[in-house]
Amino acid sequence: MSALIRFFTKILDICRLVPMLPVVVIAAIPLALLGDWHPWGHAADIAMLGDPGFGQWLIIALVLIIVADTVRGMIDDLRHGQVGVDLLAVVAILSTVAVHEYWASWAVMLMVTSGEAIEEYAQAKAEHSLTALMEAAPRTAHVVSLPGVGRDSAGDAGDASEGFRRVGQFATASAAHRFDTVPVEQVRLGDVLMVLPGETVPVDGELLSGSATLDLSDINGEPVPREVFAGARVMSGAVNGSTALTMRATQVAADSQYQRILELVASAQESRPAVVKTADRLAVPFTVLSLVIAGVAWAVSGVPTRFAQVLVLATPCPLLIAAPVAYIAGTGRLAAAGVLIKAQDVLENLGRVTQVFFDKTGTLTVKQPQVVRVEMLPGAATQFDGDHVLMMAGVVESYSVHILSKGIAKAGTEAMARLRRQSENDGRPCPESDAVWFGVGREHPVVKGINEEAGKGVSGEVNGHVVRVGRLSFAAAGKDGFLTAGNADPTGPRHDPRPGTEAAGGTEEDVRTRFGLLQPDEMASYVSIDGRLIARIVLRDVPRANAGTALAKLHALGVARLAMLTGDKRASADIIANEVGIDEVHAELFPEDKVAAVKSAAEDGNAVTMMVGDGVNDAPVLAVADIGVAMTDGTSTAASESAQVVIMTDDIAAVPRAIAIARRTKRVMLQAVIVGLALAVIGMIAAAFDLIPVVVGAFLQEAIDVVSILWGLTALIDRD
Repeated sequence: MSALIRFFTKILDICRLVPMLPVVVIAAIPLALLGDWHPWGHAADIAMLGDPGFGQWLIIALVLIIVADTVRGMIDDLRHGQVGVDLLAVVAILSTVAVHEYWASWAVMLMVTSGEAIEEYAQAKAEHSLTALMEAAPRTAHVVSLPGVGRDSAGDAGDASEGFRRVGQFATASAAHRFDTVPVEQVRLGDVLMVLPGETVPVDGELLSGSATLDLSDINGEPVPREVFAGARVMSGAVNGSTALTMRATQVAADSQYQRILELVASAQESRPAVVKTADRLAVPFTVLSLVIAGVAWAVSGVPTRFAQVLVLATPCPLLIAAPVAYIAGTGRLAAAGVLIKAQDVLENLGRVTQVFFDKTGTLTVKQPQVVRVEMLPGAATQFDGDHVLMMAGVVESYSVHILSKGIAKAGTEAMARLRRQSENDGRPCPESDAVWFGVGREHPVVKGINEEAGKGVSGEVNGHVVRVGRLSFAAAGKDGFLTAGNADPTGPRHDPRPGTEAAGGTEEDVRTRFGLLQPDEMASYVSIDGRLIARIVLRDVPRANAGTALAKLHALGVARLAMLTGDKRASADIIANEVGIDEVHAELFPEDKVAAVKSAAEDGNAVTMMVGDGVNDAPVLAVADIGVAMTDGTSTAASESAQVVIMTDDIAAVPRAIAIARRTKRVMLQAVIVGLALAVIGMIAAAFDLIPVVVGAFLQEAIDVVSILWGLTALIDRD
């Protein structure tokens, strides 16, 4: 029963979209029952039309309405640079009236109106992913109206600690009615907003609440909600979790992230790819061919009905509907995969890519250097192992802003988890004589006295131990200024003979020699605990886990050349290139050098170049490539502004997937057009030989339309 209700609901929705459809359907009743009824006698006898009855006059009236509407649409298409192939439908329907084939007229009208309904359905089906994205756009915002907060605050927005305190109290108090709900367009910079549980963040801003859990799936496809903390950026389009949050607007609605996404979607929907324009141009010869076949059939047979008989099969739907539906379907599939395009021309060019250039750092590799190993200083006796060193270094580095700090902090968190599991499994505390460790007593390390010296390192006290992490000279410096390298071997190479330095291990070069040489793409931070240098943490630019697989898929798709453009040194670039499967490396480049490299590749007239990058310095080369692809995590950057394609999932696997989707979309579109036109031509030839009656031909035309449109919709099927 529920399925039947849904069916009739859809029918009603279609009738609302195409109101002439039910009118035409109902018109069959008076045509059948009152077709030859002449309540006015024969006063309406017209030479060309004969003497139509009541039901037939009703059909003529509907024909005039539909023809007028169709001609108006053709004129509008011509104004927008599109060929009005509805001319065939107009001539066909008028010719059926002229030869008094009123049932054929009704059938053609049914085909025209039901074709519009099919088009609406197909477009809606193809645009499902895009429509869902647009319908989720935030429309209102809750502006906090407490005195001293937001618009009621007279103080400096930059000195808002008291306002922040009030907002924090407000978010947890019962006075949740103390805000004004306004259209999102009315939000001003600096407004303090409340986002209730389950609501969408209306504009970009800064989190004022202590923490919040945000669902970013509508922005970047990230399936797991992300927890953010006070001061973090919150993006419009994110869905709030189960607790109300407060935020300060840093962008108005028009400049916020979600609005930028919608602009990309809208521009893609409104554009027409060159291949669809080509399909439009096919309409001219097809129209001429149809009229020639119809005219010859009439001339040879001497029967005017034969003209209408041919034209009712001259369906333009493969050109009018199937081609754009296929491309909208492809655009929707890309959006569902987290790939947004700025114009449908881009979708066509995606399938023609012959060379792809990649930025290295943050594109082929992860965004921050990652810890690959911990090296304990040879000869430095210590009670700590690598995980202890990582845990302590990670704790102090979590307070740093240095480029290596995030990688060390992440590795420290993982080491902390391993130590906790080890303690729980063994039932023994960590081998520190003065501390109780994870699983036995203490859940988190005690941290005090964090201090960072810019360009040198960071220090602090962790569980009572003084920890220094950074450059060798910073980590190993003792109070007397000499290196303190643990229990060093005084017979080691080139030790400093000065008194008091035997235990220090000599010069920095001596200490580095004891650790061993780093690879060209490696970097290190040194760690001392309680004044004794005991280890170094080695980091490197690590390839993305799926980079090699993604590049192999590009080769499998027939992309001839894969190149890397990077400002890094040749040795480092070569290591990454060999790991992921890059064909050629351009290293030690400035942004203008990258632009020159892509321009040089584009000089080959048959080449279609793609540049994939993520950073601000990639913006110029993204703009100069035939297709610029910006990989982002959903945030707006200069790279995504200058790119034609934006990958919202920050996943390099989306690059070959986008190309595969584009190629399949173009293939499906061409198949739909060719199959539809071929069937129409075969039908017209059969009708010219009087093998298909005019009424049957009208219904057969609809069948051809349905076949071509459904074929175009197969672009939605995931076979890539």
